[in-house]
Amino acid sequence: MAHLTVGVVGAGRVGAVLGAALRAAGHDVVAAAGESDASRRRIAELLPGVARRKPTVVARACDLLLLAVPDDMLRNVVTMLADSGALHAGQYVVHTSGRHGLEVLAPARAVGARVAAMHPAMTFTGTQVDLDRLPGTVFGLTAGTDERALIEGLVADLGGTPMWVPEEMRTLYHAGLAHGANHLVTLVTEAMEILSAAGAADPASTLRPLLTAALDNALAQGDAALTGPIVRGDLGTVQAHLYDITANAPQTLPSYVALARATLDRAVTDGRVVPIRAARIRDLLDAAATGAPLGEVRTPGQA
Repeated sequence: MAHLTVGVVGAGRVGAVLGAALRAAGHDVVAAAGESDASRRRIAELLPGVARRKPTVVARACDLLLLAVPDDMLRNVVTMLADSGALHAGQYVVHTSGRHGLEVLAPARAVGARVAAMHPAMTFTGTQVDLDRLPGTVFGLTAGTDERALIEGLVADLGGTPMWVPEEMRTLYHAGLAHGANHLVTLVTEAMEILSAAGAADPASTLRPLLTAALDNALAQGDAALTGPIVRGDLGTVQAHLYDITANAPQTLPSYVALARATLDRAVTDGRVVPIRAARIRDLLDAAATGAPLGEVRTPGQA
């Protein structure tokens, strides 16, 4: 596609990386805005030679304005830029928020700008590592008919894959990503804490092959990939888990119970756990959640 002059407002983990990727694709990144020490460092490392300017100056200098600011700040930033006269008719104003669609860009559209949402379904570190992860990344896009070709062209320049998301489904789309990725980080971190409490010197290495296989299986097979004591209906094992987690890693107990309940519901629905056994497991989970006694826990080898 035709090369554009690009301005980046929000040189955070996402903005600086996308700016660097667009620059590598031949677009001219003319200015970037970022006030924190981390943003200044990213501009220096990922966008060397690009001027760091105030947001209004960045907006005035470009054909394509990339807004990569936090969700809750986005509306205020767009309003400020529009009210200050920094945006102009025909300019492309594109944000990277997963949650928001076009409505949040209404002040830009009111002055004649062409607006779109372009959210990468990827977690970012804000370093060169991310540039290698962009190819194949899905971008959740929302745009009017007249803006679709340009936005798809930008995604192609980034090596990504377009996924069109209706305006009214943006928040649900983002919730799915956050539930899968952000909550996965919490889950894995808590699993490492439990293994550390059990004496593992390198819990990450212990988990890596297991979690890699589990993720691949889940993405390919869905619920059919479920294994473990819940789907086997192993009441004694679940009881022992709850007892030892309560005693040694209590900070992880709420998520263990919540995910065990969700797993149990799925296993009952597809028939792998019979209702009477499921009811007994639910009683254990309820007891653990309320701090009630879990009953006698049998140790391995006990009759």
